[in-house]
Amino acid sequence: MGFLKRFFRNVFREGTLSPTEAGLDRIPRLELESHLTVARYGGFMLTDAVRPSFDLRIVPKQGYRHDRYRDEQSRIAVPVLMAAVSRERLFETFLDLLDPLGNVVDVVLETSHRRSGGEHSDLYRERIDLPILKSYLYEFEEMLLNDGCTGVAVLNPAIPMEVQFDEHKLLIVYAEKLTPFEKIFREHGVVCDERMRFLTEAEHIHSTKDSFIDLFQHFQMTLGIDEECWAAY
Repeated sequence: MGFLKRFFRNVFREGTLSPTEAGLDRIPRLELESHLTVARYGGFMLTDAVRPSFDLRIVPKQGYRHDRYRDEQSRIAVPVLMAAVSRERLFETFLDLLDPLGNVVDVVLETSHRRSGGEHSDLYRERIDLPILKSYLYEFEEMLLNDGCTGVAVLNPAIPMEVQFDEHKLLIVYAEKLTPFEKIFREHGVVCDERMRFLTEAEHIHSTKDSFIDLFQHFQMTLGIDEECWAAY
């Protein structure tokens, strides 16, 4: 997990920059606090994990667009879907996107807790039955939705296909054939907009809390991932 992170730029992570470096010292405190409490933009509802920049260079909305990832070493280009889904449909959409991957999948947890400069670690678990994984995801739904330092990817390396539910709570799919995933998006009312822009394409703010760190570790143990599986990205 993480190759699509190369699409993301200009990330402000809470605790990474000082208020002066982020320009937040120039914003009146009450105005900033009011901005951070706003979760609804028209018909789109954010989770608690992330907020747009104060100047709203990109206003959150629902939709998906096509993209393409090109691996510099192999020169292979992989078709990509990137989507933002309103909170009330986000988790169910993610779970449905997992079905085309097959009955047995690999899962990767991503954490940037207590890290700086955009660094994160990936934790890998091979071969888990998809129904079992879905039950675990349901168990930790609150953390997965609202922790801006946690992401999860599910993949079938034999096909290969991958679905990411990243720390910005975007849904990212890469696969040679995207038709099954686009059908799922449409079933959930998520339409294609090739001019779509995402919060990751401008300055934005991540949010987390100590209780999510404990929940992440519990999730890790539930999946049977040892500390030795941690690998810095």
